[in-house]
Amino acid sequence: MHELIFIKLGGSLITDKRRQAVARCEVIQRLAREIGEAAEHNRHLRILLGHGSGSFGHWEANRYGTRDGVREDKEWRGFARVSAAALRLNRLVTEIFTDEEVPVLSLQPSAAALAHEGSILRYETEPIKRALEHRLIPIVFGDVMFDTARGGTILSTEDIFVYLAQVFRPSWIILLGNTPGVLMDKGTVIPLITPELHAQVQAYLQGSAYTDVTGGMANKVKQMLTLTQRQPGVRVRIMSGHQPGLLAQTLRAPDKATAGTLIAAMPPGGTP
Repeated sequence: MHELIFIKLGGSLITDKRRQAVARCEVIQRLAREIGEAAEHNRHLRILLGHGSGSFGHWEANRYGTRDGVREDKEWRGFARVSAAALRLNRLVTEIFTDEEVPVLSLQPSAAALAHEGSILRYETEPIKRALEHRLIPIVFGDVMFDTARGGTILSTEDIFVYLAQVFRPSWIILLGNTPGVLMDKGTVIPLITPELHAQVQAYLQGSAYTDVTGGMANKVKQMLTLTQRQPGVRVRIMSGHQPGLLAQTLRAPDKATAGTLIAAMPPGGTP
């Protein structure tokens, strides 16, 4: 039996969101090694990798308002610029993983999917399926997308994960970012968020501190919580990508991991 885990490298983790188009190559390289080691350690593990656009795509998207719709010539030129910026970061991530001998395969979302009113309408998933069958690690990323209502829009990696989770049924989704988890006002990590606990922690959920056109932490938690309610077998862990070895440790025994914030339909080993 194979275990499938979705992993997202947050845009604020792998880029410096305070400066346009600045990547943190050493962070990407370390995470590539940890993912590669985990995949070699467990031959039954399958990984779908995603990454945010960080200071590459978000700066351009914010300039042109691309997520809200694309209709005029100037907006379509912006649409193309956002796509080019996202691809620049994706090529960099792909090259670093390849240099670390991790068998990744980049699959551009805008070439595979169509949206309607900012939600994915359809997505060609056969290339992802075949990559996973052959122990390759497909990479998707936050990207522009043609939209039947808005003309064009932007879909985040979380948007894509939510859609693909319905098709591939991962056991875990791991979202790596700058913070050690979802934080309360004094910086304390919220260890667990379930539907019943969501109202209690909602006041602590804030948008991104930097340029982020896709909603920041509040939207991330909302999306993942909705996903776990639809698919109770999927659990989500939001955690730091800065602590060396933490991702590798989590991938070796995800059911025993305690780092970060767990989002689940019900508490571990219990009932809602």
